[in-house]
Amino acid sequence: MLQFLLRSIGLGLATALLLLIAVPSLRYNIVPPSAPEDRDAVNLSQISFDKAVRKAAPAVVNIYSRKYTENDRSKLLTQGLGSGVIVSEKGYIITNYHVVAQADQIIVALQDGRIAAAQLVGKDRRTDIAILRIEGENLPVIPLNPNYTPKVGDVVLAIGNPYNLGQTTTFGIISATGRSSISADGHQAFIQTDAAINEGNSGGALVNTLGELVGINTASFQQATELETYGISFAIPYTLANKIMEKIIADGRVIRGYIGVDGQDINSVTSRLLGNEHLGGIVVLGVDPNGPAAAAGFTEQDIILKIDGQKINGRQSVMDIVTELRPGTTVDVLILRKGEEKTLPVTIAEDVRN
Repeated sequence: MLQFLLRSIGLGLATALLLLIAVPSLRYNIVPPSAPEDRDAVNLSQISFDKAVRKAAPAVVNIYSRKYTENDRSKLLTQGLGSGVIVSEKGYIITNYHVVAQADQIIVALQDGRIAAAQLVGKDRRTDIAILRIEGENLPVIPLNPNYTPKVGDVVLAIGNPYNLGQTTTFGIISATGRSSISADGHQAFIQTDAAINEGNSGGALVNTLGELVGINTASFQQATELETYGISFAIPYTLANKIMEKIIADGRVIRGYIGVDGQDINSVTSRLLGNEHLGGIVVLGVDPNGPAAAAGFTEQDIILKIDGQKINGRQSVMDIVTELRPGTTVDVLILRKGEEKTLPVTIAEDVRN
C-alpha cells in the first residue's frame, strides 16, 4: 500500500513538473513576479531605443545662421535655426539648404559643448540640401548603412533642436516612401513619417532603431501646405542626400544631365498590349524643342525602354539615370515607335534649371 501511494505521489509530481515546463504561464500564477529582480528573471524587458539614440544623437548638431544687420555691417544677428548631421570624420555636415540660405555666418554647436564656425561647401536648392564643414578632432559621426532600404512600417526616430529647446528625439514609423507630390519639381521622392518634425528640426537626423541614418528631416506637411494636420512629416532619403554631398564635394555644385523630355508611366492596359518585355517604359508626352532629345529625333508618343543600356522602370528611374549622366557624353536610348524598336544616340546636356 505504501509503495502504491509513493508511486502515485511521484507520478503526480512528475506530471506537475512537466506541465510547469510546458506551460510557463502556470508558473506566474503560482509565484507572481512582484519585484524588479523577478521581472528580469522571467525576461520581461522594457522596450527602449536608448542605444540607438546614444549612437546617433552626438552627431546631430544645432545650426545657427547669422546675418549682418542692414545698417551696421559689423553686427551679426542670429536669424535662423536648424539642425545638421555629421556624416564624416573630416567634418562634413548635411543640413537643409533653407536653414543656411540667407546666412552670412554659420555657427555649429555640438552636443559635447564645442562650438565651431562652419564653412559652406556647397548647396543645392532643388533637393534642399546644403553641405557644411567644420574643423575638429574626434568628431562624432552618425552610423551609416548604405544597404538599408526604408520600408513602410519601420520604426524611426527624429533627432533635432526644435524651437531651440535643446536636442529632442521624437518617435514614429515610416508612413510612406517615394512621396514626390510636395517637391518643387514633382520629381524628388521623400520619406513620409509620423515622427514629429517642427521648426528647428530641419536638417536633423531620421534614424532607425539601430541608430543608422535613414534621412534628413526637411519639412512637415503643415509647413509645406499651411493646412492644420498632424503626424505627416517628410525627410530626404539618406541615399539621395549622400549622392548630392558627393557631387558638391567633387564639383562644388550639383551637375545634372538633361535630355529634354517629359513623360508618364505606361498604364497596365498598355503594358499588356506591348508585352512584358516593354514593362516599365514611359510614354513621351513632351519634347523640349531646344533640348538634346529633339536634336536626336524624339517625338511625342515615343516609348522609352532603355537608356545607356539600362532598362528603365518608370518616370522616376528615367530622371535618376539621366541626372547621373555627365554632360557632353553621348548615350544610346532605345525607344519603341509605332511598334518598331529604334536606337537614338543622344548627347547629354547640363540641366541648368533651378
